[in-house]
Amino acid sequence: MWESDSDTGSRSASSDGLRRRQGWDPEAESLASQMDELDEVLAEEEDGCPLPSTPEDQHLLDAEMAEVLKAGVLSDEIDLGALAHNAAEQAEEFVRKVWEASWNVCHFRHLPRWLQDNDYLHKGHRPPLPSFSACFASIFRIHTETGNIWTHLLGCVAFIGVAIYFLSRPSIEIQMQEKMIFGVFFIGAIVCLGFSFAYHTLYCHSEMVGKLFSKLDYCGIALLIMGSFVPWLYYSFYCHYRPKIIYLSVVVVLGILSIIVSLWDRFSEPRLRPLRAGVFMGFGLSGIVPAIHYGITEGWFSQVSKASLGWLVLMGLLYILGAMFYALRVPERWFPGKCDIWFQSHQIFHVLVIVAAFVHYHGISELASYRVTVGECSMPPSSIAF
Repeated sequence: MWESDSDTGSRSASSDGLRRRQGWDPEAESLASQMDELDEVLAEEEDGCPLPSTPEDQHLLDAEMAEVLKAGVLSDEIDLGALAHNAAEQAEEFVRKVWEASWNVCHFRHLPRWLQDNDYLHKGHRPPLPSFSACFASIFRIHTETGNIWTHLLGCVAFIGVAIYFLSRPSIEIQMQEKMIFGVFFIGAIVCLGFSFAYHTLYCHSEMVGKLFSKLDYCGIALLIMGSFVPWLYYSFYCHYRPKIIYLSVVVVLGILSIIVSLWDRFSEPRLRPLRAGVFMGFGLSGIVPAIHYGITEGWFSQVSKASLGWLVLMGLLYILGAMFYALRVPERWFPGKCDIWFQSHQIFHVLVIVAAFVHYHGISELASYRVTVGECSMPPSSIAF
């Protein structure tokens, strides 16, 4: 496509203006002629789209930019509606970030119904936080969930450290079979504490997220109980294959049933707190049957003196005591509004769970050491008849 006369005149006027600004010079005149010839060649090769000009004078450049913007507005090339929409989105994002960084704790009665769990805790509650980043940032602020978050976060990190140390020992110290048995317990403890930490951190995000992580929290408790049973039953009935298989099978079935109940939508409702405590207490107390069997088979006094049964009893008492604190909601029931931040029932429950888990770890370590070094069976366990 050929240039119009107006375009050619404009280019000539620009060249004349350039000559007037710079003063007359033969070399400049020659250069200007060469530039005109080059422009004509390029104009012939272009497909109708003129090349953008690059004026040396800043005022001319500003004028051209103004003309471009004016032409864009007139030809609807600039979508003002889109610009307004983007500006509104950026403003909304800015306000949301400012609000998330400056939220304040609130009273129990100001919470939405799906966040109202313990009415004995009056002040210091987190409001709904609409982003995961804001929920995780709340870890470092003081509110009713601070103690619950940090107790199980530190407990989870501690068990990860113990598991890494135990499983990384050379085979001459700890055989692979022992690592696998203890690994089941470590997985249960780490998953339980990790899910609990995640729940107490994120449940204020939204009702849907709160219900999801509530279910994971209860499933983690069931996995901890299952993981605690496995090494104890394995070493307690080390030389008795049939009862060991029966008890392990019962534990797996009860664990699966507890997980199924935990996935029930209404299981996390505040009014069903006693039911939740009862389900997991019943699951844990099911270990009384194999404990009695173990005491009769091995001898009560000898096993208590060797501390293997004593540690198990202590662990069970700690778990039951923690569940009672959780179900009865003491001491905040006795002192409403006085335990909003610290020393509430759920924090005590968390601490007792961690202590019980470490007590259990010590107990099964003692029992495993006894079975492996002293109490070997008279015949290999694999050769014992069913």
